Amino acid sequence: MVQAARELLAVRSPLDAELMVSDMIGAWWGRRVRGGDVEQVLGEGLVDYAAKAGTPASLTLLICLAYLGTARQGAKAEGAALAMMESGVARPGWADRVGAVKPTGCYVSRDAYGDQDTVICTFAYRWSGDGPGDQRDRHALVMVVDYNMSGMARDAWVSSQVGKLLEQAEAEAAGNPMLLFEEIEPQQARALLESAMKATGEPKKTPPVSDSYSAYHAFARARLKALPPGRKRPAPLHIEAPYNRERRAMLAAEFLASDDAEHLSDPSAASRCADHIIDYGCDLDFSRPLRVSPTKCETFLLDWLPRKVMLSEAEQEAMPHVLAAWARFAAHRTGLPDEGLKATLDAVWEATGKFPEAYRDPASFGLDRPLLERLLPDGDLSALARRVFAFPFLQGSHNGVDLDRLNPADEADRRVLLEIDHVGGIDREHLAWHEEIATRLWEGDPPQLWEAAQRLLDLGHDRHDVLHVLIEIAERIGGDPDELAAALDDIADIPDEI
Repeated sequence: MVQAARELLAVRSPLDAELMVSDMIGAWWGRRVRGGDVEQVLGEGLVDYAAKAGTPASLTLLICLAYLGTARQGAKAEGAALAMMESGVARPGWADRVGAVKPTGCYVSRDAYGDQDTVICTFAYRWSGDGPGDQRDRHALVMVVDYNMSGMARDAWVSSQVGKLLEQAEAEAAGNPMLLFEEIEPQQARALLESAMKATGEPKKTPPVSDSYSAYHAFARARLKALPPGRKRPAPLHIEAPYNRERRAMLAAEFLASDDAEHLSDPSAASRCADHIIDYGCDLDFSRPLRVSPTKCETFLLDWLPRKVMLSEAEQEAMPHVLAAWARFAAHRTGLPDEGLKATLDAVWEATGKFPEAYRDPASFGLDRPLLERLLPDGDLSALARRVFAFPFLQGSHNGVDLDRLNPADEADRRVLLEIDHVGGIDREHLAWHEEIATRLWEGDPPQLWEAAQRLLDLGHDRHDVLHVLIEIAERIGGDPDELAAALDDIADIPDEI
C-alpha cells in the first residue's frame, strides 16, 4: 500500500487522492483478522508503517488517512504527518485542501413504495476568497438506503457531474408518479445516512452491499462530518410514530372490519395473521405497518415468516390471502398509486405459489406440537435449533421424573433438565455455568454464542465439549458483552487443553 501511494504524487486534485485512498483502505472493510480488530491491526498498522517510511508518497498517504481514517487512525496519521512535514518531507500542492469541503446541497429521490431512498449530497472545496456562488471542484456523494434491509446503506458512489446528475433525477421523478425528488436539509441528510451506515455496520460476514460500497465507505464516512449536525431522527425521514400494543390492536381491528377483509373465511386465523403483518411492519420496518411493496411482501412471506414465526395449519392456509387483503387496505390508507398496488398484488400472488415450499411446518421436523409449544412459547421459529441444542431431553421419563411436564422456559424446571443432562451428577458451581449458557442460548444473547457453537458442531465436536468451550469463554471474559462477542467470533476450533 505504501508503494501504491506513489501514484498519489501524480494526481492533480484532492478529490482524486481521497477517492484513491478510500478505495485502498476499503480493501479490508468488513474483513476479519485473528487477534484483533481489522481497523486496528491493518489500519493503524498502515499508519505506523507509512510513518516509518518517511517518503513524500507515505506523507501524502498519511495526510489522506488523517481525514479518511477512523478516529484513532486519523489522530495517529495527523501526528505522524506533522512530524514528517516539520522534518522537511515534501508534499503536493493540493495536500492542504484534503477534506476542506463545504456542503452545497442535499437531495433525496424516493420511490412511492418507501423501499429505498437515494440521497445525494453535493460538496465543493474551499478556496481562499470563496464567494457564495463558488462551485469549483463540485462533486456529489450518492448513497442508496434500503429499508427492506433494515435501513442499511447498500450502495455508494461519487460523481463530478453534479448538474447532470440532479437534472436526471428531477426529470425521472417528473415523469413517474412512483418517484419523488426533493431537496432536504443537510442535517436531515446527515442523520439519515449516519443511521444507514451504522445499520450496515462493520460486519463479520459480507453484507448484501454493492461491489463499490467498500471502496467509498471511508470517503462517505468522512464527508458526512462536513454536514451540519442536527437533532438526531431515525431513518427513514418519513417515519411514523411508534406503535404500542394498543395501537397495533386498533389497527388490526380496523383491518378486520374493513371491506378489504370481508372475504376472509377464517376470522380467527385472519386476526393472528394480521398481527404478524403488523408486528413485522412495526418492529422491522421503522413503525410502518401500512407500507406495502412487492419486495416487502415477498420478503415477509418467503423469508421472514419461514425463519421467525410458528404458524398453525389454519394460519399457513390463510396468510397469503390475508396479506393480499392487507395490501389493498394499506394502499387505500396511504394513497399508494394504483400501479403500485397492482404490482404489489401481483408479487403476493406469485409468492403464494412458493409459500408452501418456503414455509415448512415445524411439525414436519419430527417434533410434535406440544413439544414445539414448550420450546417456542414466544413463537420464534428461529430459536428452535439453539433451544433443542440447549435442552435435548424433553420427552419420556428419568428416575421417575416426567420430562414432558417440565418447562424449559421455567428457571426451576430448567435446572432439573440440566441435571438430567449430566448422568453421574454435577457440582453446583458447574451447574450454574451450564444454566448461564443454556439461558443465553434460549434467549439468543449474544447471537455469536450459537454461531460459535454451530461452527464447532460442524467440525464434528461433541455437544458437551462445545458447551464446555462456551462455558470456559464466558467464565474467562466475565460480564463485558463486547469482549464476549469478540471472543466467540475468534473461536474457530476447540483448543487442545479443553
